[in-house]
Amino acid sequence: MIIKKFELHKKPSGVGYFINSIQTLFVGVLRVWTIPIVLMLSIASGFTTYYGLSHFITPWIALVITIAIQSIVVICSLEMAGMHWKANRIRYFSVVCSLMIALMASVSFSYFKFYEISQKDKLHVDRVNLLRVDVKTYIDSALTIKADILKQQNAEIEKASTEVSQAYFGTHPQAFDSYKNHVGEGPFWKHYNQIYLEKKAQKEKFEHDFSELNQDVQKVQSSVNSLDNSPDIEADYQQMLSQFESLQLKMNILFGNSGLSAVPQAPLLMTYNQFNADIQPNVAMWSDFSLFAFICAAMVDFFTVLLSYRLEFTAPGPLTSQEEELIFECLRQFTEFRINRNDELEMVIEKSDLERARRYNDWSRMFAVGLLLNRGFLRKIDDKTVEFAPNLYPLMAEKMGDKIRQAKQQAQENNVELNHE
Repeated sequence: MIIKKFELHKKPSGVGYFINSIQTLFVGVLRVWTIPIVLMLSIASGFTTYYGLSHFITPWIALVITIAIQSIVVICSLEMAGMHWKANRIRYFSVVCSLMIALMASVSFSYFKFYEISQKDKLHVDRVNLLRVDVKTYIDSALTIKADILKQQNAEIEKASTEVSQAYFGTHPQAFDSYKNHVGEGPFWKHYNQIYLEKKAQKEKFEHDFSELNQDVQKVQSSVNSLDNSPDIEADYQQMLSQFESLQLKMNILFGNSGLSAVPQAPLLMTYNQFNADIQPNVAMWSDFSLFAFICAAMVDFFTVLLSYRLEFTAPGPLTSQEEELIFECLRQFTEFRINRNDELEMVIEKSDLERARRYNDWSRMFAVGLLLNRGFLRKIDDKTVEFAPNLYPLMAEKMGDKIRQAKQQAQENNVELNHE
């Protein structure tokens, strides 16, 4: 008899209990795992918020404000999951407003960090293009002056050639009367011929110098183009600056010897530190709005709010044996059950007219309903009805099986006692 009673009160270990334990264990593991995920998301969002905020205010103040922002985001998300707006509208809207302000601050300052990351390649391309424009403008102006010099020299050579011909045939307007209309290579002709040869030699020298200058121009342009995908950006940039300074020096000497007062103005190129400097957060980043950076900044805070909300809203874990016995006995007190459109067992939790007339106290069964809703074993349909969650069916099946076995055991014991009598 003692062994039978012990077996009767032994914890059931059927398939239903095994499935239910696996489900509740999985839910519990997910809930526990949600906590470090929320913390990691808060830290990530806090880092990006601090990065943007520290560029506008003192770093230690930015750190304090960042901690406050992330704390408000998590706390308000947890509070929203545990409260209903109909119960206390003022409190609910104050929590929502606090959460929205914290999210706006977090996303706004996090945007700067994601903007820097997303626009880093674009910034490099823009700086290389700016170098190209400056170098090209300088070279184009130099080529324009070069064309003017060559044009001037051609005009001088043509004039000198004409004067040599006039001196040879004696038709030069400045020729002495004794040399006029005398054809030949006299002293007058030799003077103008020497001038012609000097002009011609000067032109050839300029053409040779300009030919070497063109090679330097090609080297500078090639160095600028190599900055797009350079494996050693610092060495290539320093080489480009050195070549550009050499080109500038040669142009100044060449154009200075030409006798022209107009010398091309060389641009002031960026130093390597300026060229490779990171983006400094500023308000101008919002004018050049980056949708990708904004989505990334908002996504981190969205997941933080969502997981914090679900952390409070989801079921905290399985039921104990005492709680299982309690909810089974309390749920048996409800009388209106039906199968709904979701093919789930649905029950009415509101008092019936007869219970109201008898002033029936339903505190215990409503407590069981609240417990099951809180643990995720029931799902609320409306204010009057709830439905069973899938993980409640095996639990109730085991309890009903226990009751049936107890009833059969009791009937057998009664029959044995009657037979003895």
